[in-house]
Formats: sequence, C-alpha cells, structure tokens
Amino acid sequence: MADAQPPVVEFFWDPGSPYTYLASTRIQAVTRDTGAQLRWRPFLLGGVFQATGNSSPVSLPAKARYLREDLAAWADYYGVPLNWPEVFPGNSMLALRAAVALEEDQLDAAFARAVMQVHWDKALDIASEAVITNLVGQLGADAAAVMKRVQSEPVKRRLRAYTEEAIERGAFGAPTFFVGDKMFWGNDRIPLLHAHLKQIRPA
Repeated sequence: MADAQPPVVEFFWDPGSPYTYLASTRIQAVTRDTGAQLRWRPFLLGGVFQATGNSSPVSLPAKARYLREDLAAWADYYGVPLNWPEVFPGNSMLALRAAVALEEDQLDAAFARAVMQVHWDKALDIASEAVITNLVGQLGADAAAVMKRVQSEPVKRRLRAYTEEAIERGAFGAPTFFVGDKMFWGNDRIPLLHAHLKQIRPA
C-alpha cells in the first residue's frame, strides 16, 4: 500500500492585511508540527471584498480603534514586532504580482514571508516599486527580469484567477486557509486549523 500523502494547507494571503502578517509568523510551525505541506497562495483582498460585499474592518471607526489594540495584543502574544506602515490601508497589487512572477523561480514563499516582514516590521510602503525591486533582488532573483514579468498579462491573469478561485471556494477575508474543502478564516482560527491537521494526519 502506498504511503498516505500529507495534508496540504493552502494559505491565501495579502500582505496589506495585518492579521495575515500575524498568521504568517505562526503557520509554518503548525505545518512542521503536523507534517503538513504549506502552499502560499497570493490573492487580492480588495477583489474579495468587492465580490463578496465585505469591507475592511477599519471602515468602522469603533472597530478600527479596537483593531489596533487587538493586533498589538496578538503581536505581543506571538512575540513578534508590529509597526504600522505610514499608509494604511495600502495598495498591495504590486507585491502580489511580484509573488506570482516569482513562482517560476520557486521564490514565491520566501517573498511572501519577506514582503510581510518589511511591511509590518520595517513599516515600508509595499506599493513602492523600489521597495519591491530591492526585496526581489535580496532573494537572489534577477530583479529586472522579475519586475518586467510583474507587468505582463500572464502574471496579471494568474493573480485574478487565484482571487476568483478563493472567492468561488468561499473566501471573504484574509487570512484564509484551506485543507481540502475545509476553510479556516482568520489568524485566531490557527489553533482550530492545528487541531484539524493533527486529527487527519497520516498515522
């Protein structure tokens, strides 16, 4: 009998979401502990909001005030830095297209982790072409070639397709995780995701 395949966690992420950043600092520990595989799936949160009628929590002043307290508490709990970028909410389109463009270099996961760190730790503007170009170069990729691909129609189409796929599967916000057809939404669902992976992992 063939060995059972490990479960796959699909992590739909947008670096403009602070809760997605927080989740990105924990999810690898969860997949390592359970033997699951992790796939980083970029998607455009703004497109999800538009398609589902959802909106950013900062659109409600009372929720926006609580949001900052809640995020600070989670960052303290995780022991990770959280520094608000000057522009929030910002435009993550360039960063997401760069992630898609880096798939052929197999650097998309490394870029995902790095771009969220520079945005939420270093508070850099990820809508800046200079910031993204520098980050791509630091990963060892040909920055000029990657940034050229970022503007290509195939990359733009793939990002749209990823976003549409997430919507069709039931996503309405970020971070969103899928294990097969089972969806987990939000940084605070990570313990439930962890428990589910323990339950289904191969013996």
